[in-house]
Amino acid sequence: MTPFADAAPRAGEAPIWPGLLLCVAVSLAAAAIHWAGQAWTGRSWLDTLVIAILIGTAVRTVWTPGSRNQPGIAFTGQVLLEVAVVLLGASLSAEAIAAAGAPLVLGIFAVVTVAIVVSYGIGRAAGLPRSMAMLIACGNSICGNSAIAAVAPVIGADPKDVASSIAFTAVLGVAVVLLLPAVAIVLALTPRESGILAGLTVYAVPQVLAAAAPMGALATQTGVLVKLIRVLALGPLVVVLSLLVARERTGPRPGLSHLVPWFVIGFVAAAIARSLGLLPAPLLPVLAATASMLTILSMAALGLGVDVRAIARVGPRAILTVILSLLALLLLSLALIHIAA
Repeated sequence: MTPFADAAPRAGEAPIWPGLLLCVAVSLAAAAIHWAGQAWTGRSWLDTLVIAILIGTAVRTVWTPGSRNQPGIAFTGQVLLEVAVVLLGASLSAEAIAAAGAPLVLGIFAVVTVAIVVSYGIGRAAGLPRSMAMLIACGNSICGNSAIAAVAPVIGADPKDVASSIAFTAVLGVAVVLLLPAVAIVLALTPRESGILAGLTVYAVPQVLAAAAPMGALATQTGVLVKLIRVLALGPLVVVLSLLVARERTGPRPGLSHLVPWFVIGFVAAAIARSLGLLPAPLLPVLAATASMLTILSMAALGLGVDVRAIARVGPRAILTVILSLLALLLLSLALIHIAA
């Protein structure tokens, strides 16, 4: 069975293109709103993919897509998302990781690991379902939306939990970007330390740039490097979660292809290809842009399957979990900076 089998249309089902075109329309609307907001305010407040989720959810609130659209929405939300995760691996290279030094790399992985455990515990204590607590923990600790999107199919998360997790972490992530330069000034952090703090606490690379830029070029370079190393934890995390999920299932043991999702193997392969110089330099921006585009499309599909009333019911607990998780990540990051200083 191919990895796309679950999302492929079966005999008698509607074709993929109606639902795919609907996701494209939502994504284009999100891109237009993002562009207009950036042109008006001079700043990017919300990522296009977050806007895509919000638009998709709004559409779903007033209109339920019919059976004609469902195969395309499912294909976009699953297959295109998995392809985007594979392409994300091309943003990592062994050279960049080696440049950071072994102590910092190990420290980053330690912070990510502890942050996931602490954040998951906070979510469960707040009364969140196990899957949603894990989604918030992974998104908060690694790379926000991308981590949530990559982990969701592995743990079988409900679409409404995925959308809620992305929405809440994204909104509060913007607050982190705005507050982080002030934190660096109050704590009298050096540019390198400011970059480490930004790379460990901010979700997306563009947001890292925005948070670290006020502290200078060294802070920006360090922040991006730390952020990319942090993303590297996504592959091992998905494998571990696959193993844990498999242990809880009854019946025959699943094969290796089910324990290690195909897109994780592709993610690692893309990173290795980048490290070995097998990917031409002009191709790298194209792969990054394609990964971003596919992720936006998949988030539009996600929003189209979400009932906003279900999100509202878990809102306060999710917000509390994200806030406390961010504070825990901030303290862990400052501890690493103190040790590495």
